[in-house]
Amino acid sequence: DDLPLKTWLEEHIFPREARLTPDLIALGTELACAEMIRSGTTSFIDMYLFEDTICEVISRVGLRAWLGEGLFDFPSPAFPSGFEALEETRRLLDKWGDHPKITITVDPHTPYTCGHDLLRKAGELADEIGALLVIHLSETEWEVAEIQRRYRRTPARYLDDLGLLGPRTIAVHVVHPTEDEIELLSERGVKVVHCPESNQKLGSGVAPVAKMLDAGVRVLLGTDGAASNNDLNMFGEMGSAARLSKGIGCDPTALPATHAFAMATMWAGEALGVSGLGTLSPGAPADLAVLDLDSPHLRPCYNPVSHLVYCATAGDVQDLICGGEILMEDFELTTIDEEDLFLRVEKVASELT
Repeated sequence: DDLPLKTWLEEHIFPREARLTPDLIALGTELACAEMIRSGTTSFIDMYLFEDTICEVISRVGLRAWLGEGLFDFPSPAFPSGFEALEETRRLLDKWGDHPKITITVDPHTPYTCGHDLLRKAGELADEIGALLVIHLSETEWEVAEIQRRYRRTPARYLDDLGLLGPRTIAVHVVHPTEDEIELLSERGVKVVHCPESNQKLGSGVAPVAKMLDAGVRVLLGTDGAASNNDLNMFGEMGSAARLSKGIGCDPTALPATHAFAMATMWAGEALGVSGLGTLSPGAPADLAVLDLDSPHLRPCYNPVSHLVYCATAGDVQDLICGGEILMEDFELTTIDEEDLFLRVEKVASELT
């Protein structure tokens, strides 16, 4: 906690990740799934390691996921090179391509942890298989300065020159774009994932969400992950996103609750290419979170959307259905044994400290 991103990654996260195994990944994934189910999330994007193991867990648990093996220029715990990890993406597609709730993505980590060749190959593979390309972009001022130092271009311009920006590109963070880059992202149809709480905690800054939306950029919401955020609570992200935009712009009308809610639901479904996902409409996927409103902070309810963004918490979720499958009923998980999970988590937690 309480460290800048570069220090946090290089001195703490990467060394710990070097000790990860498929068994630890499976355990962490199951714990994350339990938290997401309890907090009302049915669908998510994940860029990480040992993604085949993650696919196995997701298939058993019943959530809907877009999953991609993280690509780096240096060895990961799973693969000695990014190019071998890229080949794993093909294997994942062969194995999981027909799964009704799992979609394989191509996931170069960042412009500064992937070189020209790896980024180009990632873009070519994404184009070949018609996959989403997920990448962290312009998260910190250091990253922007480093890319400009290396390539004499801003991060988004650099990726565009490599052919990586398009309607299937999911750019995570985009905290420090220039006006020119915002227009470029809009022109290319890039989708941006705003991670307000992670960006706040790491001191990375606040993404210009209102400016991007005004320019026609489709902006979605994410948590970034439990390591940088400390939880996977999308209710918190909705409220934080709305309040931050109002605060930094000194404008109480900026990013209204309806927009924050859409960023977490229907706009995300559109960006992920699933018709109706994030909506309650005929023919839409049968995804539904039911909240228990019998709490003082939720009474009276004059405006449901406002309540969801500014009042509701993860603990208010009572039932969760994903693709017609009940994953939580009356606050009880149906596909995860939480008592057993917690015992296993506590047993191995000391291994990573």
